[in-house]
Amino acid sequence: MKKVGLTGGIGSGKTTTSLIFNQLEVPIYNADFRAKVLMTENLLLKDSIRALFGPKSFDGIQLNRQYIASKVFSEQSLLLQLNELVHPIVQVDFEEWCSLQDAIYVIKEAAIIFESRSFESLDSTILVQAPEELKIKRVMARDAISKLSVKARMKMQWSDEKKRSYADFIIMNDEKESLLAQVIKIHEFLIKDIQSQ
Repeated sequence: MKKVGLTGGIGSGKTTTSLIFNQLEVPIYNADFRAKVLMTENLLLKDSIRALFGPKSFDGIQLNRQYIASKVFSEQSLLLQLNELVHPIVQVDFEEWCSLQDAIYVIKEAAIIFESRSFESLDSTILVQAPEELKIKRVMARDAISKLSVKARMKMQWSDEKKRSYADFIIMNDEKESLLAQVIKIHEFLIKDIQSQ
């Protein structure tokens, strides 16, 4: 079974893209969702987060996401430290999840596959791109936040230009080219490529 990474900057539409792959019966592991779950359920990780951010990092048993977001998006070193705590545990969770799948290939959807270097454990990667103004518009509508806040989050991620040099496939989600057609083309290529090996 092949492991394929799917990534893209904030507002690029990677989740929408992964849903299309899922409709094609490709199992999807949503790393960002699983990270949120593990930050609440994994006791070792909870203790590490509490040690890094202090008692305000949890509101009872729930992760205080707003508090942590305010910290990591204003101080990059804290974001890097948080990622160093979370990513190894997510990687173990992903490998356990993979062992339960029987598909020809699976997709790991994650925002920072390249930044975290988790792409090194994958067979290939797909980058979802969109024009910057469109990404900003989508995130402002989705998260009800200001343009300034969206740009601050974008600055924490690599640019599309930098990500392109690592990607095996690129999907343009600009609301002009057909997203479905691009996904099907990659899906068919992956199946043919895997079957020929």
